[in-house]
Amino acid sequence: MNYRDLAPPYIRAIAPYQPGKPIAELERELGISGIVKLASNENPLGCSPHAVAAMQQAIESIALYPDGNGFELKDALSRRYGVGHEHIVLGNGSNDMLELAARAFLSVGDRAVYSAHAFAVYPLATQAVGASGISVPAIEFGHDLKAMLQTAAAQQAKLVFIANPNNPTGTFLEAGALLEFMRALPSDILVVLDEAYNEYLPEENRYDSVAWLQEFPNLIVSRTFSKAYGLAGLRVGYAFAHAQVADMMNRVRQPFNVNSLAQAAAVAALADEDFVRKTHELNLRGMQQITAELRRLGLEYIPSYGNFVSFRIGDGLKMYRRLLELGVIVRPVASYDMAEYLRVSIGTESENERFLSALKQAIEEVK
Repeated sequence: MNYRDLAPPYIRAIAPYQPGKPIAELERELGISGIVKLASNENPLGCSPHAVAAMQQAIESIALYPDGNGFELKDALSRRYGVGHEHIVLGNGSNDMLELAARAFLSVGDRAVYSAHAFAVYPLATQAVGASGISVPAIEFGHDLKAMLQTAAAQQAKLVFIANPNNPTGTFLEAGALLEFMRALPSDILVVLDEAYNEYLPEENRYDSVAWLQEFPNLIVSRTFSKAYGLAGLRVGYAFAHAQVADMMNRVRQPFNVNSLAQAAAVAALADEDFVRKTHELNLRGMQQITAELRRLGLEYIPSYGNFVSFRIGDGLKMYRRLLELGVIVRPVASYDMAEYLRVSIGTESENERFLSALKQAIEEVK
């Protein structure tokens, strides 16, 4: 018996998301040590020491189930952003937010719209519930909001995914363009505004999307503690939405989807604004360090507003493997229809230099 046949066709058709391999596994496979990982957009500073202390204290109660409603974390988010608990959804990373939105509002035959070169989880979450995903061609690797608006309306879509900044391209949509899009979109189409990299935006580009909820009850703002807050290993994300929308998402949410350590660490991390500031400053310096050298090497790159940058290198997979042999992990993005590009996360100054040195050596070998 082929047990795959018991699953619905739309589940059998899913190509699973391929995460990057852990450093230890790659070191065993390659027989080398001291690998630098710049593949998953993680925080090179780690996380706030206050978050570590909070986890150490919380571990004393690890035998108990976590707070299924996440009261303390919701309360901290409520105070920070000025929204009530009924507007907050907590998740096992922001991926959980994307999947909860799809599970709550999409079913077989429904349609969701997203951009080409956008986060791989959008089509995965859509397909997993039997809905149809529509990928709209991008403009210079970024979202074409006008085309997405026209497509969503014409196809009677129920959900639109927008990443800002976008992963893996790093492109950014100005607040005015987003507002124009939301005001033109029919109110019965929900929009998931994925802001996983929001904390990395330059001051002049920041906007208050949470305040937009008062004007747009069809808006879901998704964020994470995995990136700037450095809690990727704990998997904790959150979303802000209209109370009715949040209620539907919470109905399909697992009761204990955010563990005790994650909740405690997130509360402490949210309060440590100094750590996030240092993270932001390090990222700006690292971005300048890497992009300046990419320009010197004559390599095209996509200007990025996140903590990573995608650059054109020719045979991306071949160069990825060579960099791996040289002890540097970056991210191939061929699955995003960007076979000639690689994405590198911004690390510490020494990690960035290690990457650039390996890149120069690999380029010389190709000549």
